[in-house]
Amino acid sequence: MVREAVSTLFKMSLSWKERVHSWFVVLILRFFQFIFRLLPSGSKSVKHLPPIRNPLLLLSAVQLAEKIRRREVTSVEVVQAYIDRIQEVNPLLNALVKDRFSLALLEAALADKIIEEDNRGESFLREQYPLLGVPTSIKESFALQGMPNSVGLKFRANLLSNLDAPPVAYLKRAGAIPLGVTNTSELCMWMESNNHLYGITNNPYDLGRTCGGSSGGEGSIIGGGASVFGIGSDIGGSIRMPCFFNGIFGHKPSKGVVSNNGQYPICSGLQDDYVGSGPMCRYAEDLLPLLKIMAGPAANKLSLSKDVDLKKLRFFTVVDDGGSLVTSPVAKQLVHAQKMVAKRLEADLGVQVKEVRFPQLKYAFHIWDTFLALPDKDGKPPSRMAELMGDGSAVWPVWELIKHIFGRSDHTVAAI
Repeated sequence: MVREAVSTLFKMSLSWKERVHSWFVVLILRFFQFIFRLLPSGSKSVKHLPPIRNPLLLLSAVQLAEKIRRREVTSVEVVQAYIDRIQEVNPLLNALVKDRFSLALLEAALADKIIEEDNRGESFLREQYPLLGVPTSIKESFALQGMPNSVGLKFRANLLSNLDAPPVAYLKRAGAIPLGVTNTSELCMWMESNNHLYGITNNPYDLGRTCGGSSGGEGSIIGGGASVFGIGSDIGGSIRMPCFFNGIFGHKPSKGVVSNNGQYPICSGLQDDYVGSGPMCRYAEDLLPLLKIMAGPAANKLSLSKDVDLKKLRFFTVVDDGGSLVTSPVAKQLVHAQKMVAKRLEADLGVQVKEVRFPQLKYAFHIWDTFLALPDKDGKPPSRMAELMGDGSAVWPVWELIKHIFGRSDHTVAAI
């Protein structure tokens, strides 16, 4: 079934009806963009966040863990520094939607006590608790014990998790201290983070702009210097877009590396083949150690501890999708940035970066959307959105309009 779907999509070419259809969608979207620009923005008079003043907020998670282990700073000091920053910027960002500050400070004190009483040395602590005493934030769609797990749905507003999702549990076992949970798009189903329950989350670099979605709360709080790292999920850009929008780093791992259990909405149909849970962080050096921890035993599937000789790799660059009628052209600044990166790699490593194009890439959205609507290996179709919405309310009617224009039935849900 999957092979037949791919074969059909790869062979198709847009008919004149499909082209008219696509242009009609573009016109509808342009109309809404025009209307939105006419409406009052509602943005605050303050457009930017106050600068970071505490030097502890300028260190990576790896550096903070090392300083805490060496008793150069206490976990309580680090956690309090991040709590202070959250209290300073979150009223502007609306990124952290529920905190656990009191528990976090108690856990920080316990971490300091472990370090003070341990006589097995820094190397033992690094091996057993690589993130001991380091604060973190968690996307609200992940189960975190005692915290809400609503994904912005009113009918789940009073639901509190009694267990931790596996990647959250691995982070806590490594010594990380959750400060709270962050906002998502409603049902993790849109490209910005807005819902009836928590409201909209803003971009830390410009409060009048979007932080992206669905892991937008994570992107915003980390980009605003109020969390050093967090956890996100991605089925169609939900880690990648917020990281790009908020100037931070993130990684969507391959299937089967980090567990997707303990999240809402629950994957159904073939969605588990597409969704990926992964780290989001302010500093790139944290990506690899965080992935190792979040993957648990599955980290052995990857060669994460082996050194890679970059000069022996092949490098490729894909400028755009070839001109799909349902996507915007890649901005000139981004095309230029790609070229600059390619030149830098060639100069530093002595490699050749080859530009490649995939004609079928213009059908990427159609392929993605088709796969997410397919049943699983047992023939069970994906959950209907109405079932997952509970009360049926939503704050993204444009998406429903687009689906109606495309003639798609309400048979699938995807965290964008």
